[in-house]
Amino acid sequence: MRSTTRKPSYVVRPPTAVLTRGFDPRLSVGSVRPAVFRSSTYVFSSPESAERAFSIALGRTHSVQGESVDLIYSRLSHPNAEILEDQIVPLEAGATSAAVFNSGMAAISTLFFTFCPPGSSFVYTTPVYGGTHHLIHQILDSFGMLGIPVPAGNTAALTRAITEAKNLRIVFIETPANPTLKMTDLSAAAAAARAHPNLPLVAVDNTFMGPTFQHPIAHQADLAVYSGTKFLSGFSDMLAGVIIGRDSELIATLRGTRAILGNILQPDECWMLNGRLPTVSLRMNRQSKNAQRIAEALAAHPKIKTMNYPTLFDDPEQIRIRDEQCRFPGSILSFDLHGGKRAAFDFLRRLKITHDAVSLGGVESLACHPATTTHSEMCEEDLRAAGISDGLVRISVGVEDARDLLHEFREALDAI
Repeated sequence: MRSTTRKPSYVVRPPTAVLTRGFDPRLSVGSVRPAVFRSSTYVFSSPESAERAFSIALGRTHSVQGESVDLIYSRLSHPNAEILEDQIVPLEAGATSAAVFNSGMAAISTLFFTFCPPGSSFVYTTPVYGGTHHLIHQILDSFGMLGIPVPAGNTAALTRAITEAKNLRIVFIETPANPTLKMTDLSAAAAAARAHPNLPLVAVDNTFMGPTFQHPIAHQADLAVYSGTKFLSGFSDMLAGVIIGRDSELIATLRGTRAILGNILQPDECWMLNGRLPTVSLRMNRQSKNAQRIAEALAAHPKIKTMNYPTLFDDPEQIRIRDEQCRFPGSILSFDLHGGKRAAFDFLRRLKITHDAVSLGGVESLACHPATTTHSEMCEEDLRAAGISDGLVRISVGVEDARDLLHEFREALDAI
């Protein structure tokens, strides 16, 4: 079903493109928005079309410009996935195509299993999301894939690790880092990767800042990876993963692995996520404004040892990276409390508007204690090295009135 068309002389901007690209109402009985196509298999227009579809799906040949290729089976692709994949591309500056998955971890796992064969190596920044940490140490290690950790924000160490790595296939960067908000220089990483004889792919987990405030592909990364569960969805009611790339061949290869693993995003979830794309920037801008107001107001509170938020960076290198890469500071903040774990638990226990829950990016505010939840698989030494203390609390700020959230946080802090 997916086809390629000639580029128009006038290119609309992303907020318009997500409402107009990749969907033809004539194929949905004139429906102004896409319908849900629940089908496991599809009828071929002819035996020749079936042969052609399989040849393209198996990578023996490629579709040509303007060609409409028959769908085969929903494990490979389906109309709602194709519509979503077309309409999400304009949100990521410099991208050409996308692949959708049934969770963020499905996207990350497919990335590594596609481009990082046994015996190869990959460089990654630390800390990373707890699920990614588990994937690296519990699964990829056992498959003979060597992970080389580098502290987030250390540009010299990252460049050196990329330069010295043998059989390097992927540079995986999470920036800002979860939950410390440390930022990593994407342009420097991409330059080091291009100079490496293996030409490793630079893949960026852009969940915290993208696709509104940070665009990795514009900084020469190859792939932007998302947990679509978070800001893209925005309502904490579905799971999704997305990989967006500058090279359509890379995305086609990922789709091939996805077809074998069977982790494509299902039609209903594609339809839900597609309908939320036009409001991503609206929601994220409100959340970022709320978070900035709260972080800056609480930074000097006597119970807070350290406030982690981009506008409060004092390290010149972090300020430089922030100013070069990010349009706005985002809606995630974390702070280290005097009193350690007990103080953190006391703070969380007193919250009423903000929910004590993992995940982030929803319209509701969420708070958690990373050391005992999202990053609890890390050993004590790794937690200390990553800056994840017993007193650290992470907050994902929602779209509530910032004054109400600030009042709640102050009362909870005062009561510790």
